[in-house]
Amino acid sequence: MAAELAIAVPAVLLVLLLGVGALAAAARQVALQDAAADAARLLGRGESAGRAFGAISSAVDGASAASEQRGDLICVTATADLSVGRVITVPLRASSCALSGGL
Repeated sequence: MAAELAIAVPAVLLVLLLGVGALAAAARQVALQDAAADAARLLGRGESAGRAFGAISSAVDGASAASEQRGDLICVTATADLSVGRVITVPLRASSCALSGGL
């Protein structure tokens, strides 16, 4: 009985850690996508890049962003890393575009 418990406890803890990590990654990805969309809309309305990228960094700690013009669209790509424990790092990326000059 003790041998089975000694094997089962680490396996259960690993599954719980991976589950919590997956939920954290999903929540951070959604926040990053939303922040990228907000930044693209801000740039599309003619706001400064500092304000637009500030929206991303305030929504997701440690996130960075870049923008590019694609015809009539302004596109923002936001990136961030998610650390699960000290061993696993998951890179996250989200992109969004908005019409330039839109109101």
